[in-house]
Amino acid sequence: MDRGFLFGDGIYEVFPVYNNFIFGLDSHLNRLQKGLDTINIQNPHSKDEWVKLINKIILINKDSDNQAIYLQISRGCDEDRKHTHAKLIPTVYIQSSNIRPSSKDHLLNGRAALCRDDIRWSKCNTKATSLLANTMYAQEAKENGAEETILCRNGVITEGSSSNVFIVKNNYIYTHPKGTLILPGITREFIIECAKQCEIQLHEESFSEEELFNADEVWVSSSTREVIPITSINGKQIKDGLVGPVWSLIYDQYQILKTSSDNLL
Repeated sequence: MDRGFLFGDGIYEVFPVYNNFIFGLDSHLNRLQKGLDTINIQNPHSKDEWVKLINKIILINKDSDNQAIYLQISRGCDEDRKHTHAKLIPTVYIQSSNIRPSSKDHLLNGRAALCRDDIRWSKCNTKATSLLANTMYAQEAKENGAEETILCRNGVITEGSSSNVFIVKNNYIYTHPKGTLILPGITREFIIECAKQCEIQLHEESFSEEELFNADEVWVSSSTREVIPITSINGKQIKDGLVGPVWSLIYDQYQILKTSSDNLL
């Protein structure tokens, strides 16, 4: 009778862990709280309690330096399956998975992507567990040997099935602004910070499908994949089909940022 199982009624978060330190902990916990507030689930733990639980899971998987901690909170179990609910005790599920971020040399070949119409609901900024459309997009990409499916709503590029999307044009970086149409990615925020540190102008502005295909560079980002260069979409080559120099600078700066003690605690 758990509503997470029956209705996808819950919120989730993914915490990347490098060398047994949680990267962007506060940002992930803050996003978790916003998601819970949005769908009116009481947070079952304080920040300190969450940190202890997450670190306990990290220690259980201590043989792996790099992990992804998946945390899911559902509304809880009711007495019967019905759309409405009483006041319930939330269900918490946590797991650890090993992650092996791709090396720069491995990424220099670039990756392929698909582009499809965005048919999801209009509150994509909520990290809800009901991800049927996203999983179908991700599976289509997998079956076509692609890294990701990039989504387009009314001619405007929003995000990927499980990532944020960036383009580069004339040495300027563009990414869709925050709002209800995209998930406010934590890695997205770190990339914005990397651009500042590299003194590259980044604009949080929407861009069209046509601008995506005519970009100099295209990237996707997520907590477990970091920042991935896309060199072809729907079989069409992006620019010259090579990984671009702006991505290279951002990738290097991201590696510096994620090993800084200021961002690991």
